[in-house]
Amino acid sequence: MLRLGIEVFLLIDVRLYRDGIADALGRDPRFRVVGSAASLRSARAELDELTRSPDVALVDLDLAEGADDVRALRVEWPSTSIVVLAVRETDEDIISWAETGVSGLVSRDATLVELLDAVAGAVTDEVPCRPAVAAALLRRVASLRSEGGPADGRALTRREIEIVGLIADGLSNKEIGRSLQIELATVKNHVHNILDKLGVARRTAAVAAARSRGELERI
Repeated sequence: MLRLGIEVFLLIDVRLYRDGIADALGRDPRFRVVGSAASLRSARAELDELTRSPDVALVDLDLAEGADDVRALRVEWPSTSIVVLAVRETDEDIISWAETGVSGLVSRDATLVELLDAVAGAVTDEVPCRPAVAAALLRRVASLRSEGGPADGRALTRREIEIVGLIADGLSNKEIGRSLQIELATVKNHVHNILDKLGVARRTAAVAAARSRGELERI
């Protein structure tokens, strides 16, 4: 059954972009925009004024701390589904952002219809996605098995092992991004996942833990 009045909050830094999406949502009876912000700090202030958490938060990955913002939203407003915007259709970005626990991914080349369907699907546990996204997720599942990783996915991926190796070489996140030709936010997301999987709090500890597990021998 079609659900109407889905409450949506926008966390998008570019005002023109934010206003355009708000207008599109407002024209669709399925949605009701309950607030918008350009940063997580201002979003917190607006969200705290709401009587209840919004159903969905649309988050623009161009925000400087995009991955950290997604995690903060999931912790502070656990009942809110999160859909991230402007995802590059590469295995690297798709898997990296999927591992943050988002409910939907909207690629940079998505149409407005695809964006609106992703928002609607986020509240019904249906995830409409492009073939490239589905294929990347399937390849990720297959790689966990072929690498001999446990079913819960706690083994490091090949990319994560590569990043640990670069950390061991003394590279900063920015330097890792330049070396691997990936965005800084993607590097930060990988580092967060590495720390979480290894159960450590610091980058140096991650290198030691990966070595003790024999992960670096797989580079």
